[in-house]
Amino acid sequence: MVRPDYLGKGFVNLVASFVAAGGGVPRHPCLTSLPVAELQAAKNIVFVIIDGLGDNYLRANGADGPLAMHRRGAISAVFPSTTASAITTSFTGATPLEHGLTGWFTYFSAAACVGAPLPFKRRGEKSSLGVAPERIFVEGSLFDTLAVRSIVVSYRAIIDSLYNVHHCGNAERRPYDDLAGFLDETVGAVISDAQRKFIYAYWPQFDALAHQHGVASAQVRAHFAQLDGMFGELLARLKGTDTLVVLSADHGFMDSPAEESVELPPALASLLRFPLCGERRVAFCHVQDRKLFLQKAQEFFGDRAQVRPSGELVDEGWFGGGRAHADFAARIGDVALVMNGRGTVKDWVSGEPRHLHIGNHGGLSEDEMRIPLVVAKT
Repeated sequence: MVRPDYLGKGFVNLVASFVAAGGGVPRHPCLTSLPVAELQAAKNIVFVIIDGLGDNYLRANGADGPLAMHRRGAISAVFPSTTASAITTSFTGATPLEHGLTGWFTYFSAAACVGAPLPFKRRGEKSSLGVAPERIFVEGSLFDTLAVRSIVVSYRAIIDSLYNVHHCGNAERRPYDDLAGFLDETVGAVISDAQRKFIYAYWPQFDALAHQHGVASAQVRAHFAQLDGMFGELLARLKGTDTLVVLSADHGFMDSPAEESVELPPALASLLRFPLCGERRVAFCHVQDRKLFLQKAQEFFGDRAQVRPSGELVDEGWFGGGRAHADFAARIGDVALVMNGRGTVKDWVSGEPRHLHIGNHGGLSEDEMRIPLVVAKT
């Protein structure tokens, strides 16, 4: 298992470097492998996030393509290695401990339910969390702290979501519909005026395809080839603009075979106060009797999972440092199920389709935790 790094070699530190280069005050140490002076030397910075692109995947499939050619190394994802936690870090500069979003599903006491913060929906329902976004999202946008013009390029279907509107702050938002639009809008943002700029460009489709077909699938390999080509075209179209393009990811991926997916048995499910939170690779359990649940869960899972009091993970720094979100302890519950190997764990609630993704993330494997650092000057 790969433990997250928050001290200078991780995603949090990459974001801190962007903040420092943009004239803000970083909350955490800057990335050791990307000096702030290198960022400051460029007129424009473009930060490209390819959701789900692990460094192991890039090295195995990139060959001599543009991404591999400009790869500087690998950095650590946050924990859990998942979009809700990492993208919130990329928008705020805060660790998961600070911003309090600990997985696709999180228990929100303000809404009295388990919900998904990105779509702002209750688990198993199509209804809203029913509270003001500011009661769920407590950290401000890092774009509002920068001394440079900020532009966010994101998928049209999500760019005006409650989550994005809150976290983009005063940054200009530019939507796109497809990969060609992503490229056009990113280039257009750079050349839109003569000001110094920070452009944040997010691409979600690699993640979507890896969930649906598996990260080892032909569909994902074909899509990666398109992304590799797009990156090369991006550099060509930005030539002479004095732009530093930095590409990374929020997390990597692994495929989980159906036979290694565990459904929480009734003897354990009956001890839960709420449905499981977090991810299938790392689940947070809110239980009625912690001692009893720990005992029964350890007996049931054996070597398929680490069954730990959730507070121990906080004490060991898995979620990073800083001032803990006021509701953090409530959000991670009493017991964490950290799945070993390629295993996953699942429970079901009414209204939830009985479907399991092939590709998964959230855990501590190298494939999930190692993300690329790609740096190119134009």
